[in-house]
Amino acid sequence: MSILVINSGSTSVKYKLFTHDEEEIKQGNITNITDHQAALKQVLRDVGGLQDLTAIGHRVVHGGHKFFKPLLVNQDNFSELEQFNNLAPLHNPYNLAGIKATMEYLPHIKQVAVFDTAFYANLPLVNRLYGLPRELTEKYKIYRYGFHGTSHKYVMQESAKLLKTEINKINLITCHLGGGWSITAIKNGQPIDTSMGMTPLEGLVMMTRAGDIDPGIIFKLLEEMPEEINQSKVAMIYDLLNQQSGIKGLFGVNDFQKLLKMVSLGNKEANLAFDLAINRLVKYIGAFWVELEGKVQAIVFTGAVGAGNPMTRNQVMQKITCLGKLPMLAIQTNEELMIAREIRELILTSK
Repeated sequence: MSILVINSGSTSVKYKLFTHDEEEIKQGNITNITDHQAALKQVLRDVGGLQDLTAIGHRVVHGGHKFFKPLLVNQDNFSELEQFNNLAPLHNPYNLAGIKATMEYLPHIKQVAVFDTAFYANLPLVNRLYGLPRELTEKYKIYRYGFHGTSHKYVMQESAKLLKTEINKINLITCHLGGGWSITAIKNGQPIDTSMGMTPLEGLVMMTRAGDIDPGIIFKLLEEMPEEINQSKVAMIYDLLNQQSGIKGLFGVNDFQKLLKMVSLGNKEANLAFDLAINRLVKYIGAFWVELEGKVQAIVFTGAVGAGNPMTRNQVMQKITCLGKLPMLAIQTNEELMIAREIRELILTSK
């Protein structure tokens, strides 16, 4: 049994091929794509040996209020996935483009969608709800869904191995720091709080996303921006908060390594952007430490930034010494392997 995992993005398609016992056979990344069908065709050519393929797994960022576990995708339920494209417009449409292409090329192979939001299916209501009228919450399904769940789940499992602790007894604060930044509080192997919300825009200051802001800022921007069609204003503000803010908005670059280099050189604006992002992260760690009643076995860093240059995590750990001597782990995430694990479990339990 082999499992192919595909992460189809807006301009790239990443893939990894695993054996049934989690050995990675092949991997690749096709970039600068404009045609997902052509890109997926290239992936299948690169992989070869498709006669042993048991299933193809696909990362899907948002499962909305309906999908909280891996889904065996078919022609009947594919349209149900499309209804959540508006909740993650930078990700879901491209995730689904990958599914659609492989369904056409390999209709006899099982196609499985694994959702970033699934890890947070059982968040306590106190952390799942917003302070909005309940009738609106329920009508429009406005909840905190959480994201990067596949990554947080993977590093939780790896942390349990390193700490020699059973999953159902592990208490962690996991920090996924890459292009997007998110943090999760895990109690007894289950997430109880997370920084991202209904969309990936909420929470920490990220490379291009603003993170938490006063909602009144949106109304202020609507008032101050030049008079245009209201829908155009909304689109401009949406782009501003998602693509032009965060580190990019504060310092003008969306490359964290460049930021760290300028911080090392003493650039004031770079230091301000770095300090602001770290400050927000530290605030969340403190809040989650309290939610976990101080019973935290480790702070875990992952993602290209979190598990990369140690400067970021070292700065964080220096600022939280008041919480005691907390172990710190840096673990390279492997979302594709986590997806393969989810698929294997789905296949075995469905037999």
